[in-house]
Amino acid sequence: MNTSETFISHLIELRERLLRIVMGLVLVFLCLFPFANKIYTLLAYPLLAKLPAGGHMIATAVTTPFFVPMKVAMLAAFVISLPHTLYQVWAFVAPGLYTHERRFMAPLIVASTLLFIVGMAFAYFLVFPVVFGFITSTAPEGVAVMTDIGSYLDFVITLFMAFGMAFEVPVAVVLLVRFGMVNIKTLKEIRSYVIVGAFVLGAIFTPPDVISQIMLAVPLWLLYEVGILAAGLVDAKKAQTI
Repeated sequence: MNTSETFISHLIELRERLLRIVMGLVLVFLCLFPFANKIYTLLAYPLLAKLPAGGHMIATAVTTPFFVPMKVAMLAAFVISLPHTLYQVWAFVAPGLYTHERRFMAPLIVASTLLFIVGMAFAYFLVFPVVFGFITSTAPEGVAVMTDIGSYLDFVITLFMAFGMAFEVPVAVVLLVRFGMVNIKTLKEIRSYVIVGAFVLGAIFTPPDVISQIMLAVPLWLLYEVGILAAGLVDAKKAQTI
């Protein structure tokens, strides 16, 4: 098989893998579609639980009562179908990797997926109650807190992404060490800068209360330390195989 035929076969396989990813996402979405409103209610519960008696959310645009729950269902479908999506990506990439590369990348992909989901769960169960409790408690007297459902969705997606990416720090550290971009000694030396950076990111991506900023900054720092430990184990194992 010549180079041209090989390239075309790779394109065909890529198309098939992408179609399977889309089909998996669509199938899960269709299963969740009838429950879109209930899923949105579940997503909104951290705020609804903190609203004063009689408080509720509002829709300021004509189409938001329909499209916002659909977006939430699509987001849920993306998360649920993520293992299938990553499997398709892995099935496409794995044949081109060496055996030791497959042994290294496979657990890393699984770990990154789990860490991202854990980050989202951390935000939902621990951060959201604190954030929304702070927001509703600081409203001026006579001001009713009634958040637009579209604005709420944008806000929680931002926090989901921030905490999901924050929990990927160990994976990033391991990759940097594994591919020789930085060594463990350097990672330990810049620890103080990382801590400062974690609090800066906490101030940027969370509301202006100290508690929620700490709830992002401290996990970032601790996950950085976990990444150093994991990178040390990977580095030691790599040295033994050489």
